[in-house]
Amino acid sequence: MLLPQYVQLKNGPNLKFKSIEMTTMQGPAVFLAQFISDEAPFNSLDGICQWAADLGFKGIQIPTLDARFIDLQKAAESKTYADELTGKVASYGLKISELSTHLQGQLVAVHPAYDDFFDGFAPTSVRANPKARQEWAVQQMHYAAKASQNLGLEAHATFSGSLLWQYFHPWPQRPPGLIEEGFKELAKRWLPILNAFDENGVDVCYEIHPGEDLFDGETYEMFLKAVNNHQRACLLYDPSHFVLQQLDYLQYIDFYHERIKAFHVKDAEFNPTGKQGTFGGYQSWLNRAGRYRSPGDGQIDFKTIFSKLAQYNYKGWAVMEWECCLKNQEDGAREGAEFIKKHIIKVTEKAFDDFAAVSTNTELNRKNLGL
Repeated sequence: MLLPQYVQLKNGPNLKFKSIEMTTMQGPAVFLAQFISDEAPFNSLDGICQWAADLGFKGIQIPTLDARFIDLQKAAESKTYADELTGKVASYGLKISELSTHLQGQLVAVHPAYDDFFDGFAPTSVRANPKARQEWAVQQMHYAAKASQNLGLEAHATFSGSLLWQYFHPWPQRPPGLIEEGFKELAKRWLPILNAFDENGVDVCYEIHPGEDLFDGETYEMFLKAVNNHQRACLLYDPSHFVLQQLDYLQYIDFYHERIKAFHVKDAEFNPTGKQGTFGGYQSWLNRAGRYRSPGDGQIDFKTIFSKLAQYNYKGWAVMEWECCLKNQEDGAREGAEFIKKHIIKVTEKAFDDFAAVSTNTELNRKNLGL
């Protein structure tokens, strides 16, 4: 829609109408990763779609490693299959918000220290073989680019992977050039993937996340510089990760709103003590100073977040991601759908002061300026 900005100019010569475009964000949607299981209704696409629709969700963000929900390669290679998948989801009154390759993206870059931990993300055929595992992950990303296009999607959710995370604290002293070389290599691995997404008209939305080389604004900017400000190197905004590192998650939107193309609605809280702070003291999620919570149960100022995203004309989805060490996941999903509904701002179709609009023209304006 076009929203009038400043004074609406009516009638007379040199008629002008200054306006900006505003769009109401889409939602609520739900990220399925934390709900998929071997029990109904969470063990099939039909079952989970019916469950999501019954709770009032309008969209689903689909992880792509479980063939019960999507065959990623087939979605990339067959437009017919992609159309059938879209139709099945639509039959429940839902849309696919984005596909997710968080686990595959993680495997694009893995430091050897984490080989054993991340091997479980890959098929058995490439485990204990870092080179084959990375090649598999890259191919998965290329499938995701084409599959997203076939499904009519404009954004894609993923992780950057990491070569540098174990060096985030500057002790022992880092040798000069280590960080720069790490980002150079990360960019080398991601540029062909970003180009593939660009060819398919899809934004790559990196979730800024602990454990990744892209874990805050500074590291994102270092990566962006290394990929020559690639237009598809975008962001998935999840404020919960910023609470846990005490980053200003509201100003972050002001800095990066042009790159934010996806949004996870996940709450968090940070309650430091005399014993622990942001590092968490190796404690469980239940006992950490910083922990994730269900939407509305934490400390995040979502009213301001939704206002800022509306102000900056965010056009994507508000996707609930449930990660909470206290609340039952199904309760969290039900409450989360309502929470997002209440926070989405239906943007205005007209300026509030239209009633005072003035008819004018250039001659009158010059007169009012004393010219």
